[in-house]
Amino acid sequence: MNGNRRTQRAVRIARLGLLTNAVLVIVKVATGIVGRSYALVADGVESTTDIFSSLIVSRGLQISGRSPDERYPFGYGKAEAVAAAAVALMLLGAAAGIAVQALREIRVPHTVPAPFTLVVLVAVIGLKELLFRTVFRVGEEVDSVAVRVDAWHHRADAITSGAAFVGISIALIGGPEWAEADDWAALAASGIIAANGVRFLRPAVYDLMDRAPSPAVLELVRHKALEVRGVRRIEKILARRSGAGYRVVLHVEADPTLSLKEAHTLGGRVRRKLVEEMPTMVDAVIHMEPFLEEEAPDDGHRTPAPTDSSSPGTGQQ
Repeated sequence: MNGNRRTQRAVRIARLGLLTNAVLVIVKVATGIVGRSYALVADGVESTTDIFSSLIVSRGLQISGRSPDERYPFGYGKAEAVAAAAVALMLLGAAAGIAVQALREIRVPHTVPAPFTLVVLVAVIGLKELLFRTVFRVGEEVDSVAVRVDAWHHRADAITSGAAFVGISIALIGGPEWAEADDWAALAASGIIAANGVRFLRPAVYDLMDRAPSPAVLELVRHKALEVRGVRRIEKILARRSGAGYRVVLHVEADPTLSLKEAHTLGGRVRRKLVEEMPTMVDAVIHMEPFLEEEAPDDGHRTPAPTDSSSPGTGQQ
């Protein structure tokens, strides 16, 4: 999937979540107020943060899809990680707000929520779980941290609705003496939301700090580079995530007798192979180095010397 198609698909799914949450906020808050359920009102507040999170993710994805320019020569890929971090922080903020208000409500005697609030919650839980699965699947397909975090925001909403359902059910069964069960449910939901916020803040911070990708990604880069005729060994790979792809600095060792032009040509072939055969490769910078047999360790990361008389710098793969 090319960058433009990936961005367009990710933005579309973020906007779907935005429209859905806008409707749910109105339904939850109105039902919670009329039905005397703070857990449902808190659930509606959490859905409000979902609206802003979908807006942030949508905008972050649009920015990350921009091409490099003079101001940002390495591209705008980190905008996606910034969006993911912002959404995760919003989850933590929503969790704190719900917890504080739930503790206040527990101390204040109030009536049992209305039974019809349970019907609304069942519909909300089903819709949000469906939205989570849809958004998360797209996030996996386009390999977007921001979209996956947005999907888990929907799952957190389903969890808070589930907690509200349990709390209201206990209050209805137990009567006025158990009315605060609704608020305890909201407090429990805030803990789950906070845990998800921390869970998804970490990968966003990792990307912002240029953490290296998984060993599998690095090994694939090494394997692809070694397939290029003339490459003797990969001395070093420096990689970092940029949006849904990676930017790589590759130290390639080749025959030390190559001319500067031949070495440059070989480096260009390595870069083309990585960019063309790895859809997640945003760009690769190739640093050419001389291969010295007596200094090279036998680590399995090199290819045998060519046996024919053709130049490794100008031959075909």
